[in-house]
Amino acid sequence: MTQVKSGDTVRIHYTGTLADGTTFDSSAGRDPLEFTVGSGQIIPGLDKAIPGMTAGEKKTVEIPCGEAYGDHNPDAKQAIPRAQVPADLPLDIGTQLQMQSPDGQVMPVTVAEVTEEHVVLDANHPLAGKDLTFAFELVEIV
Repeated sequence: MTQVKSGDTVRIHYTGTLADGTTFDSSAGRDPLEFTVGSGQIIPGLDKAIPGMTAGEKKTVEIPCGEAYGDHNPDAKQAIPRAQVPADLPLDIGTQLQMQSPDGQVMPVTVAEVTEEHVVLDANHPLAGKDLTFAFELVEIV
């Protein structure tokens, strides 16, 4: 049987869970995820687990945060004066918004804290600092 190598396009079905068993993402009920192995399209820890596999093979891998979405960076939080935040924006804790950086790049942020004086926005990926487990099946090598 053909084994996956870097540069191959593959399709996988997967379920991603946190250390407490909570599922954060799954391809169940959807088409398999298609990507090119070694291209940086998926998190490094999962990408490294696929070479050498054959179609139909299943695997479960534990991925430390450093090979997933990185460590949680406290410097990625920014307090914005409340007066500079548009009044019509929802500011519930956990709400995801988009912010534009000074160079014009759009980045997702999460409302982390709200006071009368300021709103703290967190630009960390929601899974930053978390170790992940992926159970997946290599559906096919395209």
